[in-house]
Amino acid sequence: MEMLKWIQELFASYGYSVLFFGLLLEFVALPFPGETTMAFAGFLSYTGKLDFFVLIAVAFAGTTIGMTVTYFIGLKAGLPFIQRYGKWFLFSETKLEKTQHWFDRYGSILVSIGYFIPGVRHFTGYFSGITALPFRKFALYAYSGALLWVVLFLGIGKIFGPQWMGIFHLVEKNAIWIAAGAAAVAAFIILYRYRHKIRSRLLRRKAGINLETQVVKVKEPSK
Repeated sequence: MEMLKWIQELFASYGYSVLFFGLLLEFVALPFPGETTMAFAGFLSYTGKLDFFVLIAVAFAGTTIGMTVTYFIGLKAGLPFIQRYGKWFLFSETKLEKTQHWFDRYGSILVSIGYFIPGVRHFTGYFSGITALPFRKFALYAYSGALLWVVLFLGIGKIFGPQWMGIFHLVEKNAIWIAAGAAAVAAFIILYRYRHKIRSRLLRRKAGINLETQVVKVKEPSK
């Protein structure tokens, strides 16, 4: 409750900028209750004090800028810098090993789902840079995951209003499964929408392989 009172006072004094700078700093790995703040901001939009779509834009901007900054820090400074100075960003060896474990397990898709894993989302940007993940690939995963993350937690407060806190704790516990389910649904929709193009491309590829096989057989000398 003390935290909520503090967040409420911040919004009363600084408005939307609380969300932007708070999330940006969180992804530089400074302590800030991003998910709680977003859910409460969504509740404020439910009461009419803040605009929901402005909140989405502000939260998305703060999150993606923070992630992008950490990506370039990791890319330019590398692992030795993080190991030496990471304690100033609360980047301990334990958290580094945890992030590396998740990267080994899920690969670059962790950049998307990492938002929903406590203790991991703050460091996926750094680790993406350290591993030299191509920026286009990083941006695709990081920005799409950011949009899903901010809409989910802002939506809790907006949709459930006074009951947002109970729903928030439920979602927080199962966030990674909700994210995985949403990603699976999105992938199914995309595949269904472009099924004809995908099928045509697969058929052309199969025809090309068959043609190459026939050409090879023709070129083979007869015994």
